[in-house]
Amino acid sequence: MIEPSHRALSVRRQCALLRLSRSGVYYEPAGESEDNLRIMRWIDRQYTRHPFYGVRRMTMRMRREGERINPKRVRRLMRQMGLEAVYPRKGLSAPGEGHRHYPYRLRGVVADHADQVWCADITYIALRSGWAYLVAILDWCSRYVVSWALSESLEVAFCLEALQEALAKGRPEIFNTDQGVQFTSEAFTDRLERGEVRISMDGRRRVFDNIFIERLWRTVKYEEVFLKDYRDVAEARDGLGGYFRFYNRERPHQALAYRTPAEVYFDGGNGRRRKGCAAARTVAGTPVALRAPSVPATV
Repeated sequence: MIEPSHRALSVRRQCALLRLSRSGVYYEPAGESEDNLRIMRWIDRQYTRHPFYGVRRMTMRMRREGERINPKRVRRLMRQMGLEAVYPRKGLSAPGEGHRHYPYRLRGVVADHADQVWCADITYIALRSGWAYLVAILDWCSRYVVSWALSESLEVAFCLEALQEALAKGRPEIFNTDQGVQFTSEAFTDRLERGEVRISMDGRRRVFDNIFIERLWRTVKYEEVFLKDYRDVAEARDGLGGYFRFYNRERPHQALAYRTPAEVYFDGGNGRRRKGCAAARTVAGTPVALRAPSVPATV
C-alpha cells in the first residue's frame, strides 16, 4: 500500500496515516544461509532415497558424516521443506482443522482408462540460492503429467494455476490428493466441484495412497533436479519444462509395457484419449490394469 514515489505524500506521512512502522517498509526478510541451503539439499537427497528418515535419523546420519548439527535445526529445515517421515500413526483419517473431509475413493479402483483418476502432489526443489515448490497433476492410468507449476512459496495460487491448466485439457472422474492446506482450500475444492469432479483425499500422512506421484518425484529428482543444480526459479522452470516434455513423450516406462505416457494417454497421437490402459502393467506377459495400492489401514 506504500507508494515510495507518491507526489503528494512522503513515505513517512503514508506510514503515519496507515499506522505502520516506517522501518517495516524497508525491511527485507533474510533468506537461509548458504550453510542451511547446503544442509537442505543434503536432506532432500536423503529423503528421496529414504522417506522413512525422520529428524533423529537425519541428524544421526549427518553427524556420522562429520556434520555438527542438532535435531532442532534439522526439524526446522525439514518443516521448511514440507518433509515428514513415513511411519504408522494413530488417527490418520482426521480431517484438517476447519476443512471439509473427503473420503479416499480409490481403494480397490482399477484405473483402466485415461482421465479416470488424476492425482496431485507438491515437492521441494532445491536451488543454488534458495528453493522452490513443484506441483504436478498426474493421470493414474497413463502416468501422463497433465500439468505442473513452480512457485517460491506454498500459496494456493500456483496449485490453482496447475489445476486450471489441467481442466482446460480434460476432466477426470476422480481427483485424488493428500490433505495439505493447498488442496483442502475452498478455492481448490470449489473449482473441482464446479467441474463435477469427485474429490478423493488420502488419510492424513498416508503417502502410499498417492504412491504413483511419489514415484514420479523420485524419477524427476534423480533424472533431472539432482543432475542440474538450478541457479534460480527461472532456470528450474526451463529445466523442468524440458524434462516433463521428455518424460511424457520420449521416456518409455516399464510399467506401461515400455510405451511412453503420451502414447497411452492419447490414441495414436491424434489427440483423442484412449478408452483403455490395459497395457499399463504386465504380469507374466499378460496385460493388467492399474489398481489402487492395497495398504493396511494402519499405514
